[in-house]
Amino acid sequence: MKTSSSPLSEQAANEIMDMIFIQHRFHPGDKLPNEMDLSEELGISRITLREAIRILCTRGLVEIRRGRGTYVISNDPALRADPCTGERELTDASPRDLMEFRLALEPAAAYYAARRADEQELQHMNALLEQMEKLSAQGQSVIQAERDFHCTIASAGHNPLFGQLMPVLQHSIQEYNSPSRERTGVFLRDYREIVRHIRNRNAEAARAAMFSLILLSYRLSDLELE
Repeated sequence: MKTSSSPLSEQAANEIMDMIFIQHRFHPGDKLPNEMDLSEELGISRITLREAIRILCTRGLVEIRRGRGTYVISNDPALRADPCTGERELTDASPRDLMEFRLALEPAAAYYAARRADEQELQHMNALLEQMEKLSAQGQSVIQAERDFHCTIASAGHNPLFGQLMPVLQHSIQEYNSPSRERTGVFLRDYREIVRHIRNRNAEAARAAMFSLILLSYRLSDLELE
């Protein structure tokens, strides 16, 4: 494992991407080595490897097939960039356009997360909730943790298109979030409800809770619905 200031999971994700894009060891349709072998090769724990695989799922490069393993589904270089930090051209999109796009996509992502999320993804959502609660209590910004939370839900739907579309959605979250403690508290309550419904496998309730969250974003951003 190369030394870096980046988290180990991101370093591991980059090394796996090197195997795909530079070494050409794996191609679309190929199965990655099992957890034990791959974590040993990379010199990391299996927990760190799972986080790295989630990163690659979010970018639309691999897919976890239950009971079968992890498969490469794309070697498109455009997907190598982090979908939650990559920049996109949005010259024709108004703030309302972006919020309506969230309203259409994110409830569906929550619906499929409730149907397909695995235990590691559920634990990651809970960890992000705890992180946001801690940051909020300390008066610190929760925006990055919120971005990670939405990306985790998109990834948990096990549909690479959600992860690929997330950059545009995250742009709206960053631009129109208010950092006020009152707003953060309201959103944290909604986030807890969403995670509860996802964990309980109540897909329709998860969809409705996410829809309600996006509507709240409209109101707090002073955007008018038509």
